[in-house]
Amino acid sequence: MNTIECINTRRSIRKFTEEPVAHDVIQKIVEAAAMAPSWKNTQITRYTVVESKELKDKIAAEATIPFNADTINSAAAVVAVSVVKNRCGYERDGSFSTVKKDSWQMFDAGVAVQTFCLAAHEYGIGSVVMGIFDYDKVAQMVEMPQTQEMVALVAIGHPAENPEVPKRKTVEDLLTYK
Repeated sequence: MNTIECINTRRSIRKFTEEPVAHDVIQKIVEAAAMAPSWKNTQITRYTVVESKELKDKIAAEATIPFNADTINSAAAVVAVSVVKNRCGYERDGSFSTVKKDSWQMFDAGVAVQTFCLAAHEYGIGSVVMGIFDYDKVAQMVEMPQTQEMVALVAIGHPAENPEVPKRKTVEDLLTYK
């Protein structure tokens, strides 16, 4: 599949089959995601793959909303995406490089997660990025190091649905020339 086809056909998948995702496929997806650009090549995004049914069930029951819980329960795995703290947006002396301060870490994580999801689609794996959950509780549940900060959950698995393309804004709505 070419890049534009991958972008145009990738959808947020919320229903999955029971088939697990092979570790070699997950490794290829993360290898592709590692190619995402980052602030001064800091490469701060990290992935903790939760396959344990017990831990997935606990995250779903205790740390998220029912809509996301159903997705997590259906997924083969949920990926806790985090970033290494205090690297992105900083100069070597600890000062910020721009007025955006450390918010660049969310930009870098977003680019990496989008790359992760596109690579997953290339390998036939569905994904959906989730942001409504108890960040601190999930970080504790997955035993995230204190040097990292939770940024998103990504449910992954073999798709059990093929959603329609949602309505998109037109280029005229999105693009301005001056």
